[in-house]
Amino acid sequence: MSGASPKSIPFAFRLDLASGVPVYRQLIEQVRNGIALGSLRSGDQLPTVRQTAVDLAINPNTVVRAYRELEILGTIETHQGTGTFVSSQKVDRDDVERQRQLNQIVSDFVARAAAAGFGVEDILARLNEVSERKSQ
Repeated sequence: MSGASPKSIPFAFRLDLASGVPVYRQLIEQVRNGIALGSLRSGDQLPTVRQTAVDLAINPNTVVRAYRELEILGTIETHQGTGTFVSSQKVDRDDVERQRQLNQIVSDFVARAAAAGFGVEDILARLNEVSERKSQ
């Protein structure tokens, strides 16, 4: 038998419960980041809903919600009886989707910063510093 077994799933989710970011959003972002970084590729299998819920000690409905949103975005595909896989299709996001995604990123970022004791003013000041350095 050559190659990896289809049942071996190297990708594993991790949660940061102190982040202030909802668990389902963390799952979504981890899949999207995995794809962006190349650690998840087209055809790679994701852990099952049940296994993810058990491993992370969370409600299976939370995993279902994350997977459903990823499926709507075209990021993953669920094949009944075989599992959930990273989609092979390239997803073109329109401006509305891009704005929704940016809004979610900003909301998640502000929530995480607030959980760490930072205010919006702190965030804006730091973003301005970073922006100024990048433009030099």
